[in-house]
Amino acid sequence: MSEPSCSWSTPDLAGVEAVCLSSGGDFQAARMLAEGEASRRFAEYLLISWYDRERDFESPAHVSECAGNGPKNGYIHYALSHGARLKVEVDGGRFVFFYTPVAW
Repeated sequence: MSEPSCSWSTPDLAGVEAVCLSSGGDFQAARMLAEGEASRRFAEYLLISWYDRERDFESPAHVSECAGNGPKNGYIHYALSHGARLKVEVDGGRFVFFYTPVAW
């Protein structure tokens, strides 16, 4: 018996700046690289969500309640609904991070 897959639409990333980088490192190296990009664009920022394709982990956990081969993009929907303004994609989508500026 095959598991059902999600039929989520492709998220609209209008208003989100996208940056593609290469690190060749692990998750921590990719995150440090992404943090650098966020700090160049925002005085203060918050990491809203992320995805690690190799380990198939996302944060917040379980926002993509998909089974089977459906798209794992709940972390994108979460980021967009929480004000994401920057998407940093590292190593061709191996790692993806979403940030928003913090205003005081």
